[in-house]
Amino acid sequence: MMKVRDKNPVAKALIEELIRMGVKSPAWRAVAEGLNRPARQSYEVNLERLERFAARGESIVVPGPVLGIGSITKPLTVAAVRFSGQARRKIEKAGGKCMDIAEMAKADPAGKKIRIMG
Repeated sequence: MMKVRDKNPVAKALIEELIRMGVKSPAWRAVAEGLNRPARQSYEVNLERLERFAARGESIVVPGPVLGIGSITKPLTVAAVRFSGQARRKIEKAGGKCMDIAEMAKADPAGKKIRIMG
């Protein structure tokens, strides 16, 4: 069992829930480990990276913020800690969907249809 770092209560609860889900799904455990990193080592993903490495219609989980640098043309479902305003607008304009990590975890508890990007 990994030690959950001192974080705000909402983030701590999310990490603990993902750890519990990770017993059955290694994907959600990997997301929990990504969220549990120190702030200086957190994952930040730009739209250009999503455009380059994600396939059309894929579900992506980012254990950090999504930033609006670059452009995106594919409809993707992206779950992240937070989105910049520009990133949210561009993803939705491309036909994609932005959601919270907890929402995606409830939609796919087995973690079979997600891809972690960080």
